[in-house]
Amino acid sequence: MNKTTLLVRLQNERDQFELLLNRVGFARRLTLRGVSGGLTVKDLLAEALSHELFIADRLTEILHGEAYSPSASFSALENFQKEFGYPDYESPLVEKHKLNWTVLNAYKNIEFDEIVAEELTVYASIVELLEKLSHHQFLDHDLFHRIAEHTYRPYRRAGSLIHAWLGRIAAEPK
Repeated sequence: MNKTTLLVRLQNERDQFELLLNRVGFARRLTLRGVSGGLTVKDLLAEALSHELFIADRLTEILHGEAYSPSASFSALENFQKEFGYPDYESPLVEKHKLNWTVLNAYKNIEFDEIVAEELTVYASIVELLEKLSHHQFLDHDLFHRIAEHTYRPYRRAGSLIHAWLGRIAAEPK
């Protein structure tokens, strides 16, 4: 894969995710519980945003030649989350693909529109940073995999849950 292909794939995945969010938003169901357990679309968007924040910060570090090392101890993991406001998703101590309730609680009292605005800004930042990074930086930091892991894979996970939820709602008797 090359950078151009990654950017095209990222934008395609992003477009599908935004279309789904618009579809749900048009139905005014963004904050209804039950998408997956007691989660809302807002919760799923907050989770995706936390992954995007994580990778945006790592891309900024790479661009500035700073080193990142995944948290190797629980105290380092706790300090990381206190410093950045999201988990160290690449730490071997973090369960992959498991929702982080600390993140969801942090966004609990923030309006959906504010989360969307922040998420759009972070996504634009990711694209801008990707365009600035060299092919060698992509290879040296395994960015083809890491970008997918923290952008469109969370979009797909959230999208899958939202599609299933919409199917359940449509099947309910009126």
